[in-house]
Amino acid sequence: MKVLVINAGSSSLKYQLIDMTDESVLAKGLCERIGVDGRIEHKRADGVKVEKNLPFPTHKEAFLALIDMLTTGEGKVIDSMDEINAVGHRVLHGSEKYKVSTLVTDQVIEDIFAFRDLGPLHNPPQATAMKACQEVFGKDTPMVAVFDTSFHQTMPEKAYMFPIPYEYYEKYSIRRYGFHGTSHRFISGRYTELTGRKDRLIVCHLGNGSSITAVKDGKCLDTSMGLTPLDGFIMGTRCGGIDPSIVTFLMNKEGLTADEMSDIMNKKSGFLGVSGISSDCRDLIAAAGEGNHRAQLALDMLVYQIKKFIGGYAAAMGGVDAIAFTGGIGENDGNLRKEVCENMEYLGIKFDEEKNKVRGEQKISADDSKVEVWVIPTNEELLIARDTVEIVNKAK
Repeated sequence: MKVLVINAGSSSLKYQLIDMTDESVLAKGLCERIGVDGRIEHKRADGVKVEKNLPFPTHKEAFLALIDMLTTGEGKVIDSMDEINAVGHRVLHGSEKYKVSTLVTDQVIEDIFAFRDLGPLHNPPQATAMKACQEVFGKDTPMVAVFDTSFHQTMPEKAYMFPIPYEYYEKYSIRRYGFHGTSHRFISGRYTELTGRKDRLIVCHLGNGSSITAVKDGKCLDTSMGLTPLDGFIMGTRCGGIDPSIVTFLMNKEGLTADEMSDIMNKKSGFLGVSGISSDCRDLIAAAGEGNHRAQLALDMLVYQIKKFIGGYAAAMGGVDAIAFTGGIGENDGNLRKEVCENMEYLGIKFDEEKNKVRGEQKISADDSKVEVWVIPTNEELLIARDTVEIVNKAK
């Protein structure tokens, strides 16, 4: 079975075509500037790249372009669209209704759009992309929705509820949902494959957006992101968890609207806000190496806050057996991993600096460490494709 995996944004459409007979990626690409002008970047598994400027007034034209790229010219990897057996869609928010990945129907698309208050930047374009996909492929090609929030639906009530008047939960479904669920589920599953165990695992997904999840017996017990992906700890441009009174204090002092304050917390804070330099961790590392105090401060805050989450989740689970690093920063920044694990001997962590220097999937703790430390590259697209195959086969 060949599965097309789609991750749609308001003006973009990322895609991968995966042959599930051996889980190999045949091609991947990005359609961008949808609704503006249009551009597609396409790469085959053998390294051949094709780039074109094309008009993308809507997501439908982007789908038509990626199919053309997959089936003709230099980018060709299949003979026709009929070889694509199913489409898997990443969806940000499934609210409390969708606890597992789901076969897409018209009702599912309506629900995804209806959750727009919970995911205003992601859910509407993802629902729009599903409709466009139906128009291009026809309704005979099955589609599956894989929700970022579904893995976290196993959290107990005491973990997901916020201590505000209960009526707001009843009226508006305000609670902790958590995100990066496809990544956290992939990593926890891969850890079990590698070790044969379902331990008390803390997954650190670290990138421009970051979250940490406590996983016990293969299920999410707690996670750092909340109602939205803004909660948690310092990220590229997001502030993470802060004293809520800061919001009203700044709004009053600066005369800010709610939308303006949201913009500051989501797009002007985090690494960018503290350092004044960049939202990219690599830029901060370079600047800190040249003696920039604020860049170093942002990095120090990141390490410190990660340590606090690890300690808190270890307490919540009654201990921890393993910690896994993933995401762009987690997989590639060995120095950050070292700093996070330093002075954590009280938890039973013994770090192996030599193992930490080697890139790729591996255990980086010492052989006699009571708590294992792993680097496990994430693969959200593969998890989406696997869910799609499983659900389509069940539907048959």
